[in-house]
Amino acid sequence: MTKIVVSRQIPKDYIRQLEQLGEVVMWEESYEPMPRKHFLQELKEATACFITLSERIDQEVFEAAPHLQVIANMAVGYDNIDLDLARQYGVTITNTPDVLTETTAELGLTLLLTVARRVVEAERYVQNGEWQSWGPYLLAGKDLHGSTVGIFGMGAIGKAFARRLQGFNTTVLYHNRSRHDEAEAELNEQYVDFDTLLTESDFVVCTAPLTDATRDQFDATAFSKMKNEAVFINIGRGAIVDEDALVKALKDGEIGGCGLDVLRQEPIDMNHPILELPQAVVLPHIGSASEQTRNDMIQLCVDNIRGVLNEGQAVTEVKA
Repeated sequence: MTKIVVSRQIPKDYIRQLEQLGEVVMWEESYEPMPRKHFLQELKEATACFITLSERIDQEVFEAAPHLQVIANMAVGYDNIDLDLARQYGVTITNTPDVLTETTAELGLTLLLTVARRVVEAERYVQNGEWQSWGPYLLAGKDLHGSTVGIFGMGAIGKAFARRLQGFNTTVLYHNRSRHDEAEAELNEQYVDFDTLLTESDFVVCTAPLTDATRDQFDATAFSKMKNEAVFINIGRGAIVDEDALVKALKDGEIGGCGLDVLRQEPIDMNHPILELPQAVVLPHIGSASEQTRNDMIQLCVDNIRGVLNEGQAVTEVKA
């Protein structure tokens, strides 16, 4: 018997597709993850599993699920999954690349402009009744046009972000583990080393995935090399940033502001010191959160499960 476990509530149209493959057990909550104990229990007879980044896929999971063939991860990143163990147990891991690229890049630019022009501060200024007069430098921010933007990570999202800068007359620098000659030619980007990216950029944007090489890449040393008025944006992964170092850099004026859509711990602890800083904007990991893109991500997960169960081949298998 084929059993498919879905760890979050998703629309019925997608459940009906999965029901054509076998029995479907779906957690009836959208904003609360399936409890770990319950998740492990349901996996005992499971053939396939639909998860989000909230589920940690480790030794305990694989041992609990001897019949598991495929795990469809509703995300591009897969640092929540032990890929080595997946290979050992013969479980196919899939993700959702490409379908969220443009939407995430769009959110990244929105976040950058929001921090640069102090939009959140300005809105609070009005809501708090502080707007009683005008001054030449009232809530004056930073211009994106004519600035230098440094992008750390020139994958699909990095390229999509760079394309969005074309209308702002910016100088675009980038650092990546390998050069992209085509992107340089198409987008007029300049490849630089990491230190140059930090020292020359008015805006530093992280779009990189989390790897052993990128973990804690933005630490105290990195922030100390950035311009004092620079803005740091992270739409990559939270663990790429040493958040204690980021908070200190903001408090000490080593950098001018930051915008984060990803954090080391999600949801964020409401006692996190970064929430006290007016020059920091923190979003609840909504990079891909447009209705169409989330629909596309869910559909790709369904297609991946169908592909593995029916044909033994996923649409977007994680090969790393």
